[in-house]
Amino acid sequence: MQAYSYVDGKWHDGNPPVLGPLSHATWLSGIIFDGARAFEGTTPDLDLHCERSIRSAKALGLRAPLTAGEVHELCLEGVRKFPSGTQLYIRPMFFAESGWIDPDPETTRFMLSVYESPMPDPTGNFRAMISPYRRPTPETAPTDAKASCLYPNSGRAMRLARESGFENAVILDQIGNVAEFATSNLFMVKDGTVMTPAPNGCFLNGITRQRVIKLLRDAGTPVVECQVTVNDLMNADEIFSTGNYAKVQPCTGVGDRSLQPGPVYTLARKLYWEFAHKG
Repeated sequence: MQAYSYVDGKWHDGNPPVLGPLSHATWLSGIIFDGARAFEGTTPDLDLHCERSIRSAKALGLRAPLTAGEVHELCLEGVRKFPSGTQLYIRPMFFAESGWIDPDPETTRFMLSVYESPMPDPTGNFRAMISPYRRPTPETAPTDAKASCLYPNSGRAMRLARESGFENAVILDQIGNVAEFATSNLFMVKDGTVMTPAPNGCFLNGITRQRVIKLLRDAGTPVVECQVTVNDLMNADEIFSTGNYAKVQPCTGVGDRSLQPGPVYTLARKLYWEFAHKG
């Protein structure tokens, strides 16, 4: 895998060592990241991902030493190091070097990784279980940031899903309503209407999620942000996900129920790819 990393004002090949055993980010998780994509010569909504990285840093008590525009330019510089059209993951990060429990914002550092990462097969077998693990509330975790400390919970949900014969997991909120997939936002379709969990503070209102909602609505497809229950999923005509890693991907099963990629998923993916290529 070809990778370039930008650390302390310089580009490096591969995965250079950065954190030490005394770094706040190492032992107290004072670190955030964002993720964007380059594929087929496009970098859709890269500017919005860079802006979110700044907001996440602030929410975690960090002080970003770069502006969103400067992060954006560095991301594009990294993309240009690869042949045009290479499928890439773009990951800007801010982290604290020092602090006691809370991070010292004056020690915030920036790093960026740009590396080869093939897009998943849009027709791949993506089945999900209903996970026993729950999303935290804003009172219990920094859910307003794309903070690395939130991801071990997703990791254990994914591990249990794989051990149970699935590829992903549906995560519920604290009162038992559907929040999202372990790795992405969730959409379902019933009788031609798209439904997606309304943001309630326990999961990120994803950039790709927001983009797909707008594209579908502009195309005349009704999209409702609302309470979604497990029973709703079990009676859905279609289920699909949106997120940076795969962008738009169909879910082909929840629990013991099988599904097929449907017309609304197909439309959502088509609209997103058209948007991406319009630049």
